[in-house]
Amino acid sequence: PSAKPAAPKQRAADIAYNILENMIVTLQLKPGTPIVEAALVEATGLGRTPLREALMRMSTNGLIVQLPRRGLIVSDIELAEHLTLIETRRVLERLIAASAARRATPLQRKDILTYAKKMVAAAKKNDLKAYMQADQALDYVSHEACRNPSAVAAVIPQVIKCRRFWYAFRHEGDIEAGAKCHMMLATAIANGDPDAAISGAEALMDYLDSFARKVIDN
Repeated sequence: PSAKPAAPKQRAADIAYNILENMIVTLQLKPGTPIVEAALVEATGLGRTPLREALMRMSTNGLIVQLPRRGLIVSDIELAEHLTLIETRRVLERLIAASAARRATPLQRKDILTYAKKMVAAAKKNDLKAYMQADQALDYVSHEACRNPSAVAAVIPQVIKCRRFWYAFRHEGDIEAGAKCHMMLATAIANGDPDAAISGAEALMDYLDSFARKVIDN
């Protein structure tokens, strides 16, 4: 039998983007922090060219903003605008969930369920790092499975901002309730049930909405 083709290597700029996204989401780079290219090169071991490309993408996504006389800084967490962000994300997540339920390959369905189970297990142990890694992996496979690049491109900045918001205020939230919503969504996609997938996406957005309202009201 012929050997399987090797998996494509990640582009340096994609690796840089993933590292920086993680640093921003987990508040290693806090809102309002100036972006110092030399310091990031030293901290991450990345080259300047892939780092610059990653920073440009983050600027497009709104994670990094250019301010007059201050240069690039990490964007603030906007409490007031967060509810409208979830409102917009809800529409896209419904579409992505239904499309993934229809179009996912058998392997993608299996992986989606596996990552949701990992989220549930991590939530029970209150293992935040494992929870967020599984969440990111689940999103990645679901986005691939939906076969709708324009919807994915539109939702990614919202997903990242929601993830950062959740991380920043996680003491207000129920991690196990979040995992349960992801499991509901993943099960529906794995079963190829678009209507149930939409219900799962709605449940997840309801969870994020109620979490955000709790933060804003406090």
